[in-house]
Amino acid sequence: MAQAWTPDSWTRFEARHLPVYEDAAVLAQVERTLANYPPLVFAGEARELKAQLGEVAGGRGFLLQGGDCAESFAEFHPNNIRDTFRVLLQMAVVMIFASKLPVVKVGRMAGQFAKPRSSPTETVGDLTLPSYLGDNVNGIDFTPGSRRNDPERMVRAYSQAAATLNLLRAFAGGGYANLRQVHRWTLDFMGRSPWADRFRDVADRIGEALDFMEACGIDPETVPQLKTANFYTSHEALLLPYEQAMARQDSLTGQWYDTSAHMLWIGDRTRFEGSAHVEFLRGVGNPIGIKCGPSLEPDVLLRLLDVLDPARDPGRITLISRFGHDKVEAGLPKLVRAVAREGRPVVWSCDPMHGNVVKSASGYKTRPFDRILAEVRGFFAVHRAEGTHAGGIHIEMTGQDVTECTGGAVAITDEGLADRYHTHCDPRLNAAQALELAFLTAEMLNLERLGRRQHAA
Repeated sequence: MAQAWTPDSWTRFEARHLPVYEDAAVLAQVERTLANYPPLVFAGEARELKAQLGEVAGGRGFLLQGGDCAESFAEFHPNNIRDTFRVLLQMAVVMIFASKLPVVKVGRMAGQFAKPRSSPTETVGDLTLPSYLGDNVNGIDFTPGSRRNDPERMVRAYSQAAATLNLLRAFAGGGYANLRQVHRWTLDFMGRSPWADRFRDVADRIGEALDFMEACGIDPETVPQLKTANFYTSHEALLLPYEQAMARQDSLTGQWYDTSAHMLWIGDRTRFEGSAHVEFLRGVGNPIGIKCGPSLEPDVLLRLLDVLDPARDPGRITLISRFGHDKVEAGLPKLVRAVAREGRPVVWSCDPMHGNVVKSASGYKTRPFDRILAEVRGFFAVHRAEGTHAGGIHIEMTGQDVTECTGGAVAITDEGLADRYHTHCDPRLNAAQALELAFLTAEMLNLERLGRRQHAA
């Protein structure tokens, strides 16, 4: 029988990829400070998201999860938040229009700071310093002062997350997400992509549909679903001192929630049995994601589900596969079959980014668009073969005009990576590439929908 859970019970388990702080007293003071701060999200919002994900698990929706690899203090700007939100709206509209399914929109935003590293230290020349673990832990500059693990950074991360959430809520509910504005969502630089023309065509058809509805007496101004958007936040629950400080007990149900985000996920490196991260997340009521890579065996996955979702609650668990374009069709089926055999009501989502990192000839870490697309195609092929629902995609992207992933219709070349390579961590799809992926994914979703309709007939 599992031991009783408390917000700090994770401290009795093995915790990997956590920073070592020099001053325990300063860390404790920061934790007390954060514990007294207001929640960033609310339990009711997390329950709403879980209900929507439950529909996805039942084949009646699709999950779109995207945003920065790692948010930074330096790039914190309202325009960057707006542009990423805008591209996610565009992607969602494309997928809804093609699939006729509701799309659940979850950003890797307002908290995606901490990053795991394969080594706790980094050496340049004769100097060895702590690895960069994300802006809520230390700085990216390779200097002793910058790389010092500083607990105070968690307070700054909280403040940035709060400001980001405030702006996202304003955009989602204040008219920016109104479908009458769909033509205005296209960023200027995306005009170079042929997919921008496809989006304008979709926008025209949406406008015609809204005109028809108005003529029938349905005023979009009075229908909340047409003028607002439900938008949720998520991040990897890696920095456990921060997550524990943000745990709150819901006054309505008595259930604990991690109020740092609506949805949290466990990374491929921290989902091992006996993990402190698994222990912490088993006790909170938020929807939980689990990254599933080539090293995960079906029996281990099923035991993880027993720990994290003993009640088999639809929408509680999203399984995010990350195999690589050349491994997904060989590695994913055994996990899908095991989960289906046990009758687990999970969302299956595809992360086509993390298994497809290569080093370019020019020395930049990049992700070729054709490999990203190939993994998504393989993901859909597996679920089509197994008779299960390909329920989502999980991508690292930005609304900025960066050159970090090669390929796509705009055809970023290896030589062009240096033009605007701005990421603090891993390469991201830019807005044009993200929209292109949305259209191609929408085609796969539409084929799945037609196939299910034919099977039912």
